Amino acid sequence: MSASSSENNLAAAFLKLIATSDLPGLGPEQRPSAKPAPDINAIVRAWANEQHLDADKLDVLRSAALLWHDHLDASHSISQSIPTATGSFLHGIMHRREPDYGNAKYWFHRVHSHPAYSDITESVRDRIDSGELPSVFKFLVQNGNWDPFGFVDAVDEEFCSRKTPEVFQGLQVVQQVEFECLVTTVLS
Repeated sequence: MSASSSENNLAAAFLKLIATSDLPGLGPEQRPSAKPAPDINAIVRAWANEQHLDADKLDVLRSAALLWHDHLDASHSISQSIPTATGSFLHGIMHRREPDYGNAKYWFHRVHSHPAYSDITESVRDRIDSGELPSVFKFLVQNGNWDPFGFVDAVDEEFCSRKTPEVFQGLQVVQQVEFECLVTTVLS
């Protein structure tokens, strides 16, 4: 098995570990499917120890898992102390969900260009091409580049109005892609 395959398997195992029956919302709402924060912390710590992951990856994965399970404050406490582009990325997602869109953009500016961006671009483009996502999302991947600021604006516009259920659900799928690509990059 190649290193890339084992890394993808590691990411898939982590994503399965923290999976929920539904997608996180675009805002701060707490879903019934979300597990309590202490449970998430314990599950992620045990898994990371089994995988012999270092403390830096553990912090990133804890922040990500808490974010996936709607524990924005707990995720924020961790991500704000991760001085990397990945910490800023998680911080930006958290503020987007608060919602504090200006602060989210600030943190995405600090990300600059993240290695996950190319995978997000490819996955979103593939989902648009296959019809899984509406073509209205093409602006997010124009010129072959992921636009985290455009995504913040789209969430801002749709979250408050919820004008179009298909767009709202599509934004949740894009958020899932963003999250999965970020986790995969971390575990590469």
